Amino acid sequence: MAVAKAWRFSVIWANLALLQQQNGYNNSTGSKCDDVWRWRSLALQRRKIPWSLICGLMLFALGLISLFTGHVASDLEWYSQRLVKHSLYSKLDGGRRAQIDIWKSKYSKYYYGCSERSKKFASVTSGRSSNGYLLIAASGGLNQQRTGITDAVVVARILNATLVVPELDHNSYWKDDSDFVNIFDVDWFINSLSKDVNIVKRVPDKVMRSMEKPPYTMRVPRKSTPEYYLDQVLPVLLRRRVVQLTKFDYRLANDLDVELQKLRCRVNYHALRFTKPIQKLGQKLVMRMRKTAKRFIAVHLRFEPDMLAFSGCYYGGGDKERYELGEIRKRWATLPDLSPEGERKRGKCPLTPHELGLMLRALGFANDTYLYVASGEIYGGEETLRPLRELFPNFYTKEMLANEELKPFVPFSSRLAAIDYIVCDESDVFVTNNNGNMAKILAGRRRYMGHKRTIRPNAKKLSALFMTRDKMDWDTFAKKIKLSQKGFMGEPDVMKAGQGEFLEFPHSCVCEKPFSDDENNGRGYHLEQLSMDSKVKPASSSGGNNKSDDHFTDQREKKSSTFRLR
Repeated sequence: MAVAKAWRFSVIWANLALLQQQNGYNNSTGSKCDDVWRWRSLALQRRKIPWSLICGLMLFALGLISLFTGHVASDLEWYSQRLVKHSLYSKLDGGRRAQIDIWKSKYSKYYYGCSERSKKFASVTSGRSSNGYLLIAASGGLNQQRTGITDAVVVARILNATLVVPELDHNSYWKDDSDFVNIFDVDWFINSLSKDVNIVKRVPDKVMRSMEKPPYTMRVPRKSTPEYYLDQVLPVLLRRRVVQLTKFDYRLANDLDVELQKLRCRVNYHALRFTKPIQKLGQKLVMRMRKTAKRFIAVHLRFEPDMLAFSGCYYGGGDKERYELGEIRKRWATLPDLSPEGERKRGKCPLTPHELGLMLRALGFANDTYLYVASGEIYGGEETLRPLRELFPNFYTKEMLANEELKPFVPFSSRLAAIDYIVCDESDVFVTNNNGNMAKILAGRRRYMGHKRTIRPNAKKLSALFMTRDKMDWDTFAKKIKLSQKGFMGEPDVMKAGQGEFLEFPHSCVCEKPFSDDENNGRGYHLEQLSMDSKVKPASSSGGNNKSDDHFTDQREKKSSTFRLR
């Protein structure tokens, strides 16, 4: 309408100009102004122009100016974005925007794990006498205990204490009677850390007999600093000779000296090696997946009833779900009342198996992709898993791959979790529906081992998309999923000290390989793009024989107006 008014306005002025020419208007400078003013005076005498018309014309002119400047600003923004993207990728891909391989980062080759001991980190064999014996009682499941064991070694180093092989929790929800020696190679653990910390299997009998009192037991606060251990624990250790720290999980600060952080990495990624029976079966499952498919995704699916109840979220199961999870939630008397909708909007709810499958398909993984699903008890059983199986029919678990061989491990949840850990670590892509201990530990390990593709859902943004997915077609949904996952695809972005938890982001233990000048130029542009993506703080490929697109591309074709997964 505004354009039509402008067009009529221009026609009126054109007619007036033509009238001037018919009345003998000339281009001489001397008479030009006189003729114009004479014409205006005659026009005003004939008809008085109302003020309402004048105001309307002024408003119309302002509207035209606003319309024009708005289009210019929009065009400038669009062109600036195009130019910025071009400059970022011009040296990487000859001026064409780089495509992200959903299976492997092309920049992972520039990074490697580096946790070697420096010369200034003195060896324990250099004559220092021990201040006493440190007993550790780890708590929780396998991966929670793993964090406790890792930190126990570092605390023993801080206190200059002799560490006794940690005790594992037998009374937690997992109810596993396994000891350290049943899960980890204890001799390897002791020998590989011999230069860092003195470790023994038990307190010597001579020391125990000489003690007037039993070992002193204490629990330190979570995330305690090295200074706390030196001020509060060391005096007791020197006085009593043997100290036991209970419920030892996350009892050491996240930020430590670089050398202590590297010690954490040496423990977690090298010293904690599974026993041979666990390693053997885990590697068998990896080989069986490789024989079936050249590459596969490992999915860590946490959807146990107690975990869902603890989250305080709602997962679409109606009154039956609300009642059942509500009854389980009563086990924890101190849990606050939570709003399921509020928790979902905050990104605190784990993805359902269906939502996880939709995310993977939207990222570009085709339905002939092979999935290894690591999980415990799934709330709702096969009914809950059915949507994921339909999205990815090539669906495997440890029970499917090793039925008879798995029987000796079935009574022990931690040993079963260790087998899943091995397969997930060896997978081409690792994805999880939660941000629990195993997800964090494996994310950190995969970064340390060469930045293997690790996808963490951006639950806060994804939740809004899942709630409105029926209101958009599949192409629009997939495009928004890809945008939401920027910065969550496990790219080797620049890790900074203090960024997240160290077990997930082991920044002190990841180094860059040397590269040529040409590679340096390309890396600079890539890291700039990663920095931009991190501020937003991630495809059709398969493990089968069918051909599919291996890249995370922007498909702009809209072949369907309904939400239909192709």
